[in-house]
Amino acid sequence: MSNPDSFIAEVTEEVRRDRLFALFRRYGWIAVLAVVLVVGGAAWNEWRKARDRAAAEAFGDAVLSALGVDDRAGRAGALAAIDAAGGRGAVLGLLAAAEAVAAEDRDAALARLAAVAADATLPASYRSLATLKRVMLAGTAMPVAEREAALAPLAAAGAPFRALALEQQAILRVEAGDGAAAAALLNQVLDEPGITSAQRRRVSQLLVAIAAPPRSAG
Repeated sequence: MSNPDSFIAEVTEEVRRDRLFALFRRYGWIAVLAVVLVVGGAAWNEWRKARDRAAAEAFGDAVLSALGVDDRAGRAGALAAIDAAGGRGAVLGLLAAAEAVAAEDRDAALARLAAVAADATLPASYRSLATLKRVMLAGTAMPVAEREAALAPLAAAGAPFRALALEQQAILRVEAGDGAAAAALLNQVLDEPGITSAQRRRVSQLLVAIAAPPRSAG
């Protein structure tokens, strides 16, 4: 390369370097900010995960400790003392209802289940489960129309507890003396995918009891 060409190349390189430095001085803070945001975001995400994990562990420990109390009244009180919201609050409500049932305090259990079922802030699955358990526990003490209204959405196609809700609807038909309608619903239960062997056995026995042999065998 001749001296003029070498000189031009050096000048061009200097100009490029000056432009780069100028751009960095003008916009370099954006790159620094981006790095800070990325690093800070990753750190915050890890902190949030650690916090959620610690909260879940603390909740689990508190529940296990409450369930470890010897007497039922003490267990119920220990469960009630745990502060939880959302899904964890629903779990506490369902556990407290179960403890009330074990203590033969049906009114307390029904109140717990009603509170979970009515809490619009909870996931639908918890509310549906509480509603179903409330209907099953109340039995004939709950008016037929109220049970029908509670079970209708639970028995809809795709509902998580559809098979159990259909079974309860069939029991309502048995109570009303409509064996044919009860049998139709019970056979629907047997056709449901994924029903447990215990429910299949229970439904088949109920079909025999109303003199309507099951259409499909388990």
